[in-house]
Amino acid sequence: MAHTHRIVVLAVDGVYPFELGIPSRVFGAANGRYEVLTCSVDGRPVRTNSDFSITVEHGPEALRTADTVVIPPFVTTAVTREVPQSVVEALASAAPGRRLVSICTGAFVLAAAGLLDGRPATTHWVVTDLFREWFPQVALNPDVLFIDDGDVLTSAGAASGLDVCLHIIRKDHGSEVANQVARMCIVPPWRDGGQAQYIQHPVPESKASGTAAARQWALENIHEPMTLTELAEHSHMSLRTFARRFTEEVGMSPGRWLIQQRVDRTRHLLETTDLPVDEIAGQVGFAGGTSLREHLHAAIGVSPLAYRRTFRGALSPDPLGTTAHTTLRTR
Repeated sequence: MAHTHRIVVLAVDGVYPFELGIPSRVFGAANGRYEVLTCSVDGRPVRTNSDFSITVEHGPEALRTADTVVIPPFVTTAVTREVPQSVVEALASAAPGRRLVSICTGAFVLAAAGLLDGRPATTHWVVTDLFREWFPQVALNPDVLFIDDGDVLTSAGAASGLDVCLHIIRKDHGSEVANQVARMCIVPPWRDGGQAQYIQHPVPESKASGTAAARQWALENIHEPMTLTELAEHSHMSLRTFARRFTEEVGMSPGRWLIQQRVDRTRHLLETTDLPVDEIAGQVGFAGGTSLREHLHAAIGVSPLAYRRTFRGALSPDPLGTTAHTTLRTR
């Protein structure tokens, strides 16, 4: 029988309940591929940042059986430069070779325990100045959703915890499983810069007074060149009105949105097919392979080859024998 990967979530006093539940919800939707346990440093109830405490079923002994340890965020003011000895000892007891993951201010625990020294890491942008002041030995990058540094992954605030968990599932089991989990959790399977990425579901029903009809037409014809004028015509608006309404409804300009959709489709095809880059460019509406490479690199900072290696490497050998270091930009 195949080994079930054990995720152990370490709840620290002051934990945020929403993020505490992310690992269980996401990994728990992977059809039995993961087992998720929650523990505290002493097995006793844990205070949250809200008006209630939580009771956990496990103490620090659970960490000794972990394949992956997740540290959810907690109230930063509760942190000192010296992490409580109980937390240090709990982390030290984790199984050798385990993977470490932090969400938001969980990175403070890893840094204070010396586990991020000399390594790239991220955390919530609100506390980056404080993090740099306390942990100058960490190569902090505040402009990313998450950083995958092999056996240590750190993520930014709140919903980026979903992103890093889905990323881990992609690495462990491939794109199709991660996409299924994303659909089960009603979240996009990939997100860049706070914007929802490509997900296999119908576009919202058109509203006569909005720009949804133009977006639906664009997605159905993403492989074709299209102009702002054509998009405006599908919404029966003037160019100026369409551009204004589109930005109000979507949060970005029509041109930026269209590029994002083409990058989304590019990622999907890189993850799920062996199509050459030039052929993918034709299917998603870029002028050619060079244009596709430029837009993909601008969006996520990697080449098509590096992206394909990262997200399909878990299922097939890397012909060059290299490991991609994944850093996804938020802007």
